[in-house]
Amino acid sequence: MNLFPYEFDPKFERPVAYFSMEFAIDQALKTYSGGLGFLAGSHMRSVNDRRQKTVGVGMLWSYGYYDQGRHEDNTLEVEYRRKFYYFLQETGIVVDVMINGKPVYVKAYILPAETFESAPVILLSTDIFENDYLSRTISHKLYDANEETRIAQEIVLGIGGVKVLKALGLDIDVYHMNEGHALPMVFELMNDYPELDELKKHVVFTTHTPEMAGNETHNVHFLARMGFFNGFDLAEVQKKLDYYDENFSLTVGALKTSKRANAVSKIHEKVANEMWKNVPGKCEIISITNAQNMRYWSDKQLLSWMFEHEDYQLVGRKKHLKHKLFEEVADQTGKLFDPDVLTLVWARRFAEYKRPKLLTRDMERFRALVADTKYPIQIIWAGKPYPLDQQAVQTFNELVLMSREFANVAVLTGYELRLSKLLKQGSDVWLNTPRWGREASGTSGMSAGVNASVHFSIDDGWHAEFQRDGINSFTIPHADPSLPNEEIDRLDHLAMMEKLENVILPTYYDDPTHWNEIVKNGMNDIMVYFNSQNMVEKYYTLLYDYEPSEG
Repeated sequence: MNLFPYEFDPKFERPVAYFSMEFAIDQALKTYSGGLGFLAGSHMRSVNDRRQKTVGVGMLWSYGYYDQGRHEDNTLEVEYRRKFYYFLQETGIVVDVMINGKPVYVKAYILPAETFESAPVILLSTDIFENDYLSRTISHKLYDANEETRIAQEIVLGIGGVKVLKALGLDIDVYHMNEGHALPMVFELMNDYPELDELKKHVVFTTHTPEMAGNETHNVHFLARMGFFNGFDLAEVQKKLDYYDENFSLTVGALKTSKRANAVSKIHEKVANEMWKNVPGKCEIISITNAQNMRYWSDKQLLSWMFEHEDYQLVGRKKHLKHKLFEEVADQTGKLFDPDVLTLVWARRFAEYKRPKLLTRDMERFRALVADTKYPIQIIWAGKPYPLDQQAVQTFNELVLMSREFANVAVLTGYELRLSKLLKQGSDVWLNTPRWGREASGTSGMSAGVNASVHFSIDDGWHAEFQRDGINSFTIPHADPSLPNEEIDRLDHLAMMEKLENVILPTYYDDPTHWNEIVKNGMNDIMVYFNSQNMVEKYYTLLYDYEPSEG
């Protein structure tokens, strides 16, 4: 089956399969939860832009991640609705994988490259009549909380994905694991490459986070019983990988079976190498900083006017984009925002280390900020907490209830691609507040910045490579990371508020010429250095085409 409607660039003809548990390619396709999916979606779009011979492999989630609704008091309601996709093509291919001692059937669909101008993406489902109900639920919900279901999903993605590629007649040379979820693939590939050194020539790995929740571990005997090792004897696997821990880390397994791995920023490269320094036989970990596909994310008119028109035209277009965002704010909250007022947005996955409530740490100071008439401000929060993370859900709900007090503060639901684009195009300032060293990359500010939203961030992840404080962005200097979290948060809050109150707001209102220079510098620097068309070229040159030295 020919999946590619375009001729390949000769530099990128090595056939690659990119395995990811989630892909955010279009609002209509609910196969993602957050940043990992947004990154994978941009990767697939830029594969198409650069005419690379890469195919995506993912899961077709019958109920998506979840739909973010509201209870009567506007707090978070988790909803699950079955999804239907008439734009996917059936391949007619069904393969079987062994899970917990019995066969489970996996059906393959294709997202054609032409549909959303992406790489072709193979999507796998167990929700078919050939399976019993329990097997059908494997592909119901992204990141199912049940441990057995989660492992089954990884078996389907990894082993089922390789089998489908073979059934399609695709001759793949490099298998790319975007996070460790697809690790069972290597145990299917061992049938073709029984020697570890030969296997590693065909596998690469991207690690996306230092957070332990993103570096799964499971009891090794449980994994063996589930079929994670594809029928290979556990003792044989342990000997081959030189890995005998009772708790098996998917990240460690991936580092031991890949020819090269990458972290997703320069700081994350140092953090990852420190985290995994004691893993014998691990591959080298380099950095390829994440990026976003600006063909998808940017307002084309705004981008084309960046240097070719007068500032007032750029400002006028930005106000139009703010109007579009504020229609959504009014629809969800009944609050009418003003396009002449600086609008700050915090929008991303709700996780404790990202500190969504850092702005409200001192509520009296926050009240004074939002009540200021000399330098008025509007603030929007958005993002999806993991539905079983009670702390994250509580944080989201506390912000919702807090926002009732203010006509110029809103919390939005439905944080998917459509809303994300509205927020990035309609914000003036994009706020990022992780504790330093824990934001592996963070890419939302890239796609906001290219839409004339100034990035305001802790100097972590990609921002540390991009920032020129007061020239293309605003930076919050981080507290000493060796301090207790409470003291880090206190100091970071003070630094953030000082910069916001005494630099950002006065510049926006009192020196619009300087503000527009910062905006344009940020847009230009992001387009040059953080467009994923450059990122996907680095994946070929630094990972796929990399040949480990002998010995």
